[in-house]
Amino acid sequence: MTRRFTATQACGEVYALAEGPVWDPLRERLLWVDIDAGAVHEGRLDPVTGAVTATTAHTFGGTVGAVAVSADGELVVAEREVLTRVDTAGRRTEIARVLPPGVRSRLNDGAVDPAGRFLIGSMALDDREGQEVLARLDGTTCVHIDEDLTLSNGLAWSPAGDRLYSIDSTPHVVWERDYDAATGRTGPRRELFRLADGMPDGMCADSEGNLWIAVFGGGRVECRDPGGHLLAVVEVGAPNVTCPAFAGPDLDVLVITTSTNDLSARDLAEHPGSGHLFTAEVGVRGVATPYWAPPRP
Repeated sequence: MTRRFTATQACGEVYALAEGPVWDPLRERLLWVDIDAGAVHEGRLDPVTGAVTATTAHTFGGTVGAVAVSADGELVVAEREVLTRVDTAGRRTEIARVLPPGVRSRLNDGAVDPAGRFLIGSMALDDREGQEVLARLDGTTCVHIDEDLTLSNGLAWSPAGDRLYSIDSTPHVVWERDYDAATGRTGPRRELFRLADGMPDGMCADSEGNLWIAVFGGGRVECRDPGGHLLAVVEVGAPNVTCPAFAGPDLDVLVITTSTNDLSARDLAEHPGSGHLFTAEVGVRGVATPYWAPPRP
């Protein structure tokens, strides 16, 4: 039987394209991005009420696809074409270029693997298909894992860290491959399942090994086991649901980002929660997000 939950609006702020929530337990803060605004946001999560209070914003000159944090509090930020390091004093340094200058693509969703490496994907900004990448940052070198994607999106690992799950949103497919956390090497890519009703966007895993997938345009987050069987649905008061993540001291609060992009005035009037953050209690805990391991001199 499919479990049903309803998410609650968690903040008053409206974001154009909120994405990529990340829980930083050492500093008890939530991080997320507003892609089109070129902003990385920090905030506080009340684990009892689920309310999120935005506290700090870092702005950049172009789009910002994703953010991750180190144990020391440094950030790695996926700008449009490059990865940027932001130290605790706010100083910014380019780490690596992922995309060629001027290409009609941008960096999109990213996540940290069990050993602290940052993975980042790209998406086309035109009608090109099958030319986008999923890359792994090794020190200051980017190693391509995939080079045939169209809209590289959500990333998650199994609780044991031995399997990598990734999404290509345009064909609605969730991929799986073996993963060696010690080296970052991957096995052959296998199609795990496809979503027939809605576009899969961001993704996270829970401690039981199930996947929580934002359905962009579908107003919901779906929980599916690795066989693709639907276990739970979280209804969200916004059609363009972008990414879920488990947060809070016990990793038992599902934080969900949403977007106002491509919504008409009528759509926004019918769905006033669009662009807000939402939270839900879904009866399971997440897998702790590893801290990013920055390259050292």
